[in-house]
Amino acid sequence: MTATTKLKPDWAGQDLLSRLVNVLIKTKPLYAVMKQQARKVLIKTAEKNGVAWRENVTTLKSPETQAKLESIVAQLTDPDLAYPDYYNVPFHAYNDGNLCWLAAYEAEPATYAMAMRVWLNEAMTWETAQDRLRSSFHHILDQHGPQQVQDILDIGCSVGISTRSLHQFYQVRNPQLKTTGLDLSPYMLSVASLRDAQNAITWQHGKAESTGFADQSWDIVTLQFVVHELPQAATRAILAEIHRILRPGGCLAIVDNNPQSPVIQNLPPVLFTLMKSTEPWSDEYYTFDLEAALTEAGFSAVMTEPSDPRHRTIIAQRE
Repeated sequence: MTATTKLKPDWAGQDLLSRLVNVLIKTKPLYAVMKQQARKVLIKTAEKNGVAWRENVTTLKSPETQAKLESIVAQLTDPDLAYPDYYNVPFHAYNDGNLCWLAAYEAEPATYAMAMRVWLNEAMTWETAQDRLRSSFHHILDQHGPQQVQDILDIGCSVGISTRSLHQFYQVRNPQLKTTGLDLSPYMLSVASLRDAQNAITWQHGKAESTGFADQSWDIVTLQFVVHELPQAATRAILAEIHRILRPGGCLAIVDNNPQSPVIQNLPPVLFTLMKSTEPWSDEYYTFDLEAALTEAGFSAVMTEPSDPRHRTIIAQRE
């Protein structure tokens, strides 16, 4: 980090600019407009770059596919799961957050569009951008993670894009690899299960703070684009749980927005305002010393490396 590098964007935390944006977001009529504008920007950007956003939604909403999803969600849902308070808030421009079908329908195209925004000045397809995004994370994990991998847990797996990619990367070395995707949204998990045509992955409805898994039962646990969606207290609880369930020599791998990225710090006002209007825990994430929290949770050999212009990868070992 150079002497001129800022630790976080000016639009996050308690800086004047951040407080001004937060006032705008808390003004309900303005928030409603910003939320709808955020959706329009996402969809327009995605379709402009070849991502079939509305077509994908239409396919998933078709009677035949919806019937399959309804059957899957009935099987996957844990009826006794109590959702954390931080999860029961409007999120990503959905009034019900991730606990609705529309969020699950749109998660795939939204994820593909996100990858396109990483390399704005380079011409590439969304497929290439998505592969590049995942590969950069896998490369760093491969360098610093365990070489013998039998059991992988992807926490906050959403519709399974990150989980499937990670599974495929490690399955080349170990055909007997066992991978599980854990998420709070049964709707997201249902789409993940639908897309897992080979039934290669176990999809589980559960809380990251209390997974119910046995002590020392995983070689790798990942949090891929999850921590920025959490308040700090929840992140600390999740880190403690991950430390408990990792085997000695195993690692936690995190990839997420990089607070020190010049791209993130210099987002145009319209974009960072729209982002904050759909990400309720942005201020807590961008002002959080995640590396220090990992050390406090008992992890060692904590290292951080920029994995692309917008994101960082953090690898932390369990001794």
